[in-house]
Amino acid sequence: MARVEKVELCMVDLPPQVPRSDAIQSFVSQETPIVTITDSDGATGTGYSYTIGTGGSSVMRLLRDHLAPRLIGRDADMIEAIWHDLEYATHATTVGPITAIALAAIDTALWDLRARKQGLPLWKLAGGAKDSCPLYTTEGGWLHIAPEALVEDALDARSKGFRGSKVKIGKPHWSEDFQRLAAVRNAVGDDYEIMTDCNQSFRVDEAIRRAARLAELDIAWYEEPLPADDIDGHIRLSTATSVPIAVGESLYSIRHFREYMQKGACSVVQVDVGRIGGITPWLKVAHAAEAFDIPVCPHFLMELHVSLVCAVPNGKYVEYIPQLDELTHTGMTVEDGMALAPSTPGLGIDWDHEVIAHRAVEEFTCELT
Repeated sequence: MARVEKVELCMVDLPPQVPRSDAIQSFVSQETPIVTITDSDGATGTGYSYTIGTGGSSVMRLLRDHLAPRLIGRDADMIEAIWHDLEYATHATTVGPITAIALAAIDTALWDLRARKQGLPLWKLAGGAKDSCPLYTTEGGWLHIAPEALVEDALDARSKGFRGSKVKIGKPHWSEDFQRLAAVRNAVGDDYEIMTDCNQSFRVDEAIRRAARLAELDIAWYEEPLPADDIDGHIRLSTATSVPIAVGESLYSIRHFREYMQKGACSVVQVDVGRIGGITPWLKVAHAAEAFDIPVCPHFLMELHVSLVCAVPNGKYVEYIPQLDELTHTGMTVEDGMALAPSTPGLGIDWDHEVIAHRAVEEFTCELT
């Protein structure tokens, strides 16, 4: 039995490659907590999570002061027990993003360690449902982007084999959103998916009103139309429209997903490893969604989610937003609009540890033994 002997912590602050804006915020920074765990056999596993500009310092202090010390001496293969023990230890600060982001960095490191020791890529270890999955792109659909540029990006993505493009909506008047979406639909035709994302910017009345026009354009899904804690509002909206309602980016508990699915408040699940607290709860949500015949199309983290979407039978799409290019030797493999599951053991992320060490924020870099 190999026990955890060392935990290394650091955080790299990555500016987005392109300006990213939505109806309520701008994505100004990608704080990336990174955890590397070494066991008594000398094996290592590296995990990570992210913020979109705030909270990184809080995550790192939670890791350093409260979570990482509890790993020392633990059987590294008892991932389920460790996850629940850490959740219980931080019970006063759950359910919420800071704790979930910290738990995710540890949990993904433990899964990486287990997969490496077993000589298996994560997608096989976690289920092995398929070896590739289709992509849709978000990087060219931010709210500030002009209609002409939206069209150009969607046509370029379609020419590369992508299955769809996401367009952010939430302009002051619905006519602006409709014109932008209609321009893309007219350009790409009916056999290309258009996803929309509202980033929780509407009230129920406005969301229902806009849904009727979205249906005219055969939109693939209507993402986060309402505040994530308004389950009743999502039920009212789902009942009022044929457009699929997508949620998950801002849900931090498997029980929250259970309520949405049980009550018919969503029809697309976008569970995010970094927001749900790691691979351990992610898989539970995905399997629960399968029982409800609901597809899983996770939010962000494409370099990690490609393995998880390929692990489960109801994994439908991976969202194309490059995140780790600056910290890795090689990126996710894409062929004809399909993301290929990694063939190497572990998460399949080819970290450039020299670059990480060079770019790490000194204040949050430490080693626990």
